[in-house]
Amino acid sequence: MTSGTPAAKPASHGDLTAFLMQLTATVGADCYMLVAVLHDQDRSDARIIASNWIYDAIQLAGHRLIAKLAESPFAASPGGRPQGIITANAPALEGISGEDAKLLDVLGHSEIYALKVNVGRQCLFLLFSAASIARIDLAALIQAQFECCYGLSRMQGVLGAVAMQDPLSDRERECLFWVSEGKTTDEVALILGVSSNTVNSYITHAIRKFSASNRAMAVATAIRSGII
Repeated sequence: MTSGTPAAKPASHGDLTAFLMQLTATVGADCYMLVAVLHDQDRSDARIIASNWIYDAIQLAGHRLIAKLAESPFAASPGGRPQGIITANAPALEGISGEDAKLLDVLGHSEIYALKVNVGRQCLFLLFSAASIARIDLAALIQAQFECCYGLSRMQGVLGAVAMQDPLSDRERECLFWVSEGKTTDEVALILGVSSNTVNSYITHAIRKFSASNRAMAVATAIRSGII
């Protein structure tokens, strides 16, 4: 274990903040952001679980840009070699314009590393950023990624509640509700005035957002979370 890396596993949201702040200091970064990426039809959106980015930076960058950074080809899986995104160079990433990248640089995120963090069945993303290039320690970053996967493992319930707090669109929620009432796909389609294929598409998106295996599990998750 890298010296200075926290060994204790966080058990609350407050512990999570302290845990991530200590990891940030260990790797030499200025900022952190832990996000879940939600997929809705043809776009992705980021649900921020914990972050020390200033509010204005989040608002100006936007959740969709944050989601694209998290899911970029530069995002490293555990055991992989992290690659930094130099925002001033306007990286040629799909959906990220040069102006978007330069805005991040101005906001103090000159170099950003995206790490995939596996927590049970969830795949979250941890972004570390620094105001200057080459400040982040790559060896410490690799260790921190493993520490984060391990450290968050006892928080699966808490993280799931925060990350997926009503992630559904209105239509997805309606479809799951009627399925929970025992309606068939054709019946839900008739009620909502859409095609059966459209209903199936909404339900499929809801299943994916909840990382569920089937519609019954998605319905159970939505009910347990108070979403329907």
